[in-house]
Amino acid sequence: MNDRKKRQQKVRFYLELYDATTIGFSVVLSILFGGGLGYWLDKKFNSSHHWLFFLFLAFGIIAGFKNMFYGIRKVDKSLDEDNDKKT
Repeated sequence: MNDRKKRQQKVRFYLELYDATTIGFSVVLSILFGGGLGYWLDKKFNSSHHWLFFLFLAFGIIAGFKNMFYGIRKVDKSLDEDNDKKT
């Protein structure tokens, strides 16, 4: 029984680590994707002021923080459920 409990704790630890890693990657990739898309559009339409880059970079930052907010809320919700099961 003790081995089973250790295994469950280990699985829970790796699931929480996966969630935390996913949050970090989603923020970084959203910002890079938004900036990259804006840069590409600026080059495609020969924009001299780079306003598309900054616009899509802002969209990427907003999307990254939105993903971070939802990810943290998901992790917090799962931690609350784990605490409810223990008590």
